Amino acid sequence: MSKTLVLAEKPSVGRDLARVLHCHQKGFGYLEGYKYIVTWALGHLVTLADPDVYDAKYSAWRMEDLPMLPSPLKLVVIKQSGKQFSAVTSQMNRKDVGEIVIATDAGREGELVARWILEKAKVKKPLKRLWISSVTDKAIQQGFKNLKSGSEYVNLYASAVARAEADWLVGINATRALTCKHNAQLSCGRVQTPTLAMIAQREEEIKNFKPKTFYGITAQAEKLKLTWQNRQTKDSRTFDEKSCDAILKTISNQKAQVVEVERVYKKTYAPPLYDLTELQRDANRIFGYSAKETLSIMQRLYEQHKLLTYPRTDSRFISSDMVETLKDRVESCGVNPYSKIAFKILKGSIKGNKNFVDDSKVTDHHAIIPTEQTVILSALQDKERKIYDLVVKRFLAVLSLPGEYEQTTIKAKIGEELFIAKGKRILAQGWQEIYEADHREEDPAEGVKEQLLPALQKGDSLRIISLTKTSGETKAPEPFNEGSLLSAMENPVKYMTNENSELIKTLGKTGGLGTVATRADIIEKLFNNFLIEKKEKHIFITSKGKQLLELVPSDLKSPALTATWEQRLEAIAKGALRKELFIEEMRGYARSVVNEIKNTEQKFRHDNLTGEKCPECGKRMLEVNGKKGKMLVCQDRDCGYRKGVSRTSNARCPNCHKKLELHGEGEGQIFVCKCGYREKLTAFQDRRQKDKNSISKKEAAKYLKQNNSNEQLINPAMAEALAKLKLK
Repeated sequence: MSKTLVLAEKPSVGRDLARVLHCHQKGFGYLEGYKYIVTWALGHLVTLADPDVYDAKYSAWRMEDLPMLPSPLKLVVIKQSGKQFSAVTSQMNRKDVGEIVIATDAGREGELVARWILEKAKVKKPLKRLWISSVTDKAIQQGFKNLKSGSEYVNLYASAVARAEADWLVGINATRALTCKHNAQLSCGRVQTPTLAMIAQREEEIKNFKPKTFYGITAQAEKLKLTWQNRQTKDSRTFDEKSCDAILKTISNQKAQVVEVERVYKKTYAPPLYDLTELQRDANRIFGYSAKETLSIMQRLYEQHKLLTYPRTDSRFISSDMVETLKDRVESCGVNPYSKIAFKILKGSIKGNKNFVDDSKVTDHHAIIPTEQTVILSALQDKERKIYDLVVKRFLAVLSLPGEYEQTTIKAKIGEELFIAKGKRILAQGWQEIYEADHREEDPAEGVKEQLLPALQKGDSLRIISLTKTSGETKAPEPFNEGSLLSAMENPVKYMTNENSELIKTLGKTGGLGTVATRADIIEKLFNNFLIEKKEKHIFITSKGKQLLELVPSDLKSPALTATWEQRLEAIAKGALRKELFIEEMRGYARSVVNEIKNTEQKFRHDNLTGEKCPECGKRMLEVNGKKGKMLVCQDRDCGYRKGVSRTSNARCPNCHKKLELHGEGEGQIFVCKCGYREKLTAFQDRRQKDKNSISKKEAAKYLKQNNSNEQLINPAMAEALAKLKLK
């Protein structure tokens, strides 16, 4: 009997498919049943070959060899994935396999993963396509009942190949041309270079920012503070000081008359479920984790612990076929400290609503939510626990009732000027109960803060105790941190002011610069190439990064290049443009980029040269700020020698409590703080050892609080001892 081979993109998806298709017999890299064989890739198993595969001369970087435009571009098996490639192809070539079902991710990149394996293995068997957005049992069963012909996705594959080949032709040629021309390690690409340009533009905005002073008026009545509001613009501040002074003069010594008391019942809904970018933003804001670190933690929670769903998603919704699984998912995470909320949700009826269930907004993968696997929190590391906590709280929040409150707005007139006051009465906490102290509402943009309002009615007269002119200054935009940079990459419209609306629309539709799966790596690459550096939590462009932006062709600095490519790739996917025409354009573009770099008169200058010489080649070393501290690297790219000078540690300064830098090597290592504090590593370790024998003020306070809540001390002797302890 002929069997069907099913090719998944990842082992986890492969196991889900195998379970539904009753494939229980284990083999190396596959699972087999009566009718189906399920095997899997590990993401990409095959990629485009490096230049030296075409000609040995390309192993050395020389300007005279550029541009490199081999035709056709060759495929090679990724070295680390060789065993799995062999396992997959051996199953594909079995004589009893009659057809192959491509079950990789439902998208352009997923199509490329499978088709490159088939092309490299030279397999020509009939193809079917499984196209599903979630891997629940029901979705898989439904998908196999509605398999599509592989021929329907030939154009999608062509667009994926076009994207990969264009990136190779332009990225590799531009990077080699820059590096050879200036004898410095310089790299560029259609995603990393516009990202660098956005950081530079933000710094320029901050540098050129001129603060403006604004003014406002507050009127203090008994038990109530009123804020002036412009009747036309509804703004509570003005930049015209003379106008503000004139208003103060006309309303002085007058009473306020209440002209309106408006009470409105309102609901507040939980924020949407997490996609990867939003999770990376929150993890950076709350815990200071880098985008790369958050993705790595999520990957462990998904693959090792099997507690959270697939991380590399750009959707914040789940599909309707998943609603029936929600009860099991709530039960799986319903342990302390989530048990109280989980019990409340389970007690009611769990229904999907448009706030988190929308089939049209689920692309390759649904939002990140807990799986049906029961959690054992003690098995998680601290960082894993924190990321799991973010996801579970957000999941439980969307399933909880909305918050309810009554918003009261008091409008009063002093003379002819309007003043307002606002207050809120909580009717039901709803989802906000989950966050308790974590949840903080920001002050409203118009500057009218909530307050506890007295009982007032329309027509009441209020004696004004004092009138105050307030003032403040507009603030410059904040420098990027990893969270805000991810947001800018996802939505770079602000940095495309002079581009046509169609390009902006295309980039918005395709998800901005990079993908959820690649953005963390792009940021990491900019750090590793010393094009950006971190100062505390903020990201700044380095001198090397600034010079690179002056040296690269202007096209490569704008997100518009990605938008233009995406328009062309969409046309290929729809069959409206031949892939070969686009690639020929890219070959021409690569030639022009290389020629522009070759003929530039601009020079690259190392402004971070030190007096220390490289122990390998004798050339002077460069001092650079890496992501985790200072380094010395050889200026000769062929040498590549580097060594650490200092690194930012997790140890805190006992004086100012900032993170200490660790300098030196071996026993001579010393902690240094910007405030001037210095301490040898050995002395620090001795002090830490002594501190282990005492307890902190926080620990003592926690103990006393626990016992005081029971109205009596369980161990009075210990409490007395705690009181006498010399706390650190």
